[in-house]
Amino acid sequence: MGNMDAESIRSEIELRTSRSSGPGGQHAQKTETRVEAILDIEASEALTDAEKRRIVAKAGPVLRAVAQDERSQLRNRELAVQRLLEQLREAARVPRRRRPTAPTAAARERRLEEKRRRAQIKQARRPPGEPT
Repeated sequence: MGNMDAESIRSEIELRTSRSSGPGGQHAQKTETRVEAILDIEASEALTDAEKRRIVAKAGPVLRAVAQDERSQLRNRELAVQRLLEQLREAARVPRRRRPTAPTAAARERRLEEKRRRAQIKQARRPPGEPT
C-alpha cells in the first residue's frame, strides 16, 4: 500500500459489534460476536488525497467488511479488519498501463489467410452461375 501506514489506518477503522445470525443457541443470542469494520475514506488522515480519490472512485466513500465466521468476537474482529484492509489494498492499487503493441507480420498473415479461407467457404456455398 505505498505510503499507507497500516497502523494509522487501523486506528481509523470503526468497529461495531452485533449478535451473529445462524445457529449457536443461547450463546449466539447473548453475545455480540458479529463484527463490522467500517472505514470512512474521505475522513481518513492516513491516506493521501490521490489515494482517497482512487479508492472512492473504485470502492465508494465508505469501506465496510463484516465477519461472523467464528464464535470469538476477537477472532471476528481480526477477520473483519483483515478483509477491510484487503478491500483497501485492492481499491488503492494502481492499474498497470497498457503498452500498445502492433500485430506481428506472422499474425497479420494468419489473419489474411483465415479471411481467404472464409471467403472460399462462402463462395462454395453460392449456387453456381450466379453473378458475383
